[in-house]
Amino acid sequence: MRLLERMRKEWFMIGIVLAIAGAKLEPSIGVNGGPLMPEITVSYIAVATIFFNSGLSLNTEELRSALVHIKLHLFIQIFTLAFFPAAIWLLLQLLSITPINEWLLKGLQTVGCMPPPVSSAVILTKAVGGNEAAAIFNSAFGSFLGIVVTPLLLLLFLHSSSSVPFTSIFSQLFMTVVVPLIIGQIVRRYIKDWLERKKPPFGAVSSSVLLVIIYTTFCDTFSNPDIDLDRFSLILILFIICSIQLSFMLLTFIFSTRNNSGFTPADTVAVMFCSTHKSLTLGIPMLKIVFAGHEYLSLISVPLLIYHPVQILLGSVLVPTIKSWMVSRQKGVKLTRPTV
Repeated sequence: MRLLERMRKEWFMIGIVLAIAGAKLEPSIGVNGGPLMPEITVSYIAVATIFFNSGLSLNTEELRSALVHIKLHLFIQIFTLAFFPAAIWLLLQLLSITPINEWLLKGLQTVGCMPPPVSSAVILTKAVGGNEAAAIFNSAFGSFLGIVVTPLLLLLFLHSSSSVPFTSIFSQLFMTVVVPLIIGQIVRRYIKDWLERKKPPFGAVSSSVLLVIIYTTFCDTFSNPDIDLDRFSLILILFIICSIQLSFMLLTFIFSTRNNSGFTPADTVAVMFCSTHKSLTLGIPMLKIVFAGHEYLSLISVPLLIYHPVQILLGSVLVPTIKSWMVSRQKGVKLTRPTV
């Protein structure tokens, strides 16, 4: 009974293990063009479902208040689209003397230039109980910003230029992020009383959709022929990526919890996930556009293919720790407030 109880409590982590194992056993099911058709079911339906779900579950007042939190938005966007790529560039100056494949290192730089994702940061922020409204706004706004900024960053750091179809990428983002969110908010107005009475499992729905994204992501990773690189390079890249994510999460935590930061514990959670996560669903198409016809495109893509599942895994593992910190901090704030 205790085992079943524990499994019910940790179903998401068990789901992640099963999703990765399933992807390893038969990656052809979840790759683009495969039976699951992730180019439609994930890129459009899954992402749209996540944001419709968020729109349905989110108080309109909270979303409205998030829009005016300018300091928080500036911190996240400057960190992810300015500090992050610049810090990676400095790191690569040191790594260039190592025997790691130079195109894998260039791939690390492209990871730094990518915008935030439109799914994982929101779901993990929601799982912790952080400022979901801020996470939604920054994921969506950062993705739109990335359409213009990411190609410019790639040009700056990698001297790569190409004409980017802004209209098609912008319209996809609009249809999969903004429209579902607005529809969710409209539907919420009509069934608000029912939602408050029944309290549907919004978190479980989003987590289930994320499992599908994890599965198809690992299918892509395991089916990519260039993943068969020498183990030394791959292990080093994996170690570097884990180190980057943990270091940057710690850095954003330190900055956002300073006494004069003006951020609440819930804001800090959104900052940690939104500032350090990078988009695979936007990133891979952008790389294919910017590096069209490049003979080393597959090698350049490998770090992003690794970064995406690692950020979800690390984030999922850290959820209980971050949640307990946030709850204890919120209790501490309530205790120290003077009673009127």
